[in-house]
Amino acid sequence: MQLDEIIAIGGRPGLYKVAMQTRTGVVAVSLVDGKKITAGARNQLSLLSEINIYGLEKEVPLQAVFAMIFAKEDGKACSVKPKAPSDTLEAYFFDVFQDYDEERVYPSDIKKIIQWYNILVEKAPEVLAQEASDQPSETDA
Repeated sequence: MQLDEIIAIGGRPGLYKVAMQTRTGVVAVSLVDGKKITAGARNQLSLLSEINIYGLEKEVPLQAVFAMIFAKEDGKACSVKPKAPSDTLEAYFFDVFQDYDEERVYPSDIKKIIQWYNILVEKAPEVLAQEASDQPSETDA
């Protein structure tokens, strides 16, 4: 599985793997419980590989942020719980990604990133390991 096969569906918790495309949307399988659902044009579908996080200088792909968290946590689940207080979430995220734009990345966004990361660590760790190995180190930039 790769990050470009995984979607978030607006209004639905968790992450989904695209099983197949239809004329009106997609058939997706929940990574959390394995149930199949259909999502159409009325649903907001977000491909994880297309999501960017606002930085102070430039937008950073979500997969790069996942790679930063993966490196910090040594491939384990986040040490901070998604339901932690906002200041705790912001401090953790700043520790992981110092260049994020604090005015445009809200605690609710950080919560969602941590939830998604934890789902991927548990259900599809190969995706995060692949993304982490594909990212250049900070000294290469």
